[in-house]
Amino acid sequence: MYFYKSQLYNKTTTCRVTNKGGRKMNLIRRHWYNIGLIVAILCIVLLPFIWESMSFLQIVLLLNFIVIFIHQFEEYGLPGGEPTIMNTVLQQSPTPDRYPLNQNSAMVTNVVTAYLFYLLPVFFPNIVWLGLAPIIFGVMQFLVHGIITPPKIGRFYNPGLGAVIFGQIPLAIIYIYYIHAYGFVAWYDWLFAIIYTILFAKIIVANMTYKWLADQNSPYRFDPAEMERFKKYIKSNN
Repeated sequence: MYFYKSQLYNKTTTCRVTNKGGRKMNLIRRHWYNIGLIVAILCIVLLPFIWESMSFLQIVLLLNFIVIFIHQFEEYGLPGGEPTIMNTVLQQSPTPDRYPLNQNSAMVTNVVTAYLFYLLPVFFPNIVWLGLAPIIFGVMQFLVHGIITPPKIGRFYNPGLGAVIFGQIPLAIIYIYYIHAYGFVAWYDWLFAIIYTILFAKIIVANMTYKWLADQNSPYRFDPAEMERFKKYIKSNN
């Protein structure tokens, strides 16, 4: 009898812990881009204190890391609307609040992108191809936000484009000019960077987001408030 009660107690306790963990994860899935913005602000506050101890390339890469958080917040927070544009305009999903993009896939992909792809090069600035890859990826963002999306929604601006034009592209110009002007880059750095960028875009961005974590019956649906953002910018016939 005592054993039974102990087992029952442990099961209940485990269940409670699991539920608490689930609630925490749901909260993170809902607000990961707000958390990212806080990280970006903290980095901006910290930057003047560490400026002199960093190389120029590290500063540029850290600014690029900050900008990717701003880019993500622009897509999902303010003005937001990336879930609606992706699932109703670009994909025309039967379940637009969860397929193919859902809260979980959006969180996983963007967090991996920010902390692995963008932050890692800050600590290894001398590995030029490692830093060049997110620079190239940032420029590639213009293809989606500046060329593919505008005709679909009927206007040039869409969430994420501001950070691309005013952040990622200027930083790319500065970074590429600097590594060439001071002879830091070799032909193989460009080769490795392009291969790395393509593999990252294919495996992490494309496969993880739109295949492995995509599910028409996903429980990780976007909040109605997230789906409502930016609707006024989408053509009425969509």
